[in-house]
Amino acid sequence: MLNKDLILRENLAIERTKMAQYRTLLAFVRTALYFPVAGISLHQALNISYGIYLQWTGIVTGFLILAAGVVFYYRSGKKIKDQSKHIGNYVLSDE
Repeated sequence: MLNKDLILRENLAIERTKMAQYRTLLAFVRTALYFPVAGISLHQALNISYGIYLQWTGIVTGFLILAAGVVFYYRSGKKIKDQSKHIGNYVLSDE
């Protein structure tokens, strides 16, 4: 006999993992936005000869962090989807 409580608990764990995945993506987006702002701010605040390089370094770093976050999001989503196939090999019905 299958334990439906165990299957429900595993499905809820998958949902919590998906929400954590979304939260992590949003953290990557937030961090990616900080770098261009910091680079532009440093360029504007410090009138130094290499300020434009700081600005562009911040912008490029922000895009790289955003790309890494998106790649991580899709890779972890694929892993979650692959693992959710193995939950009890049972489909919940309306019993």
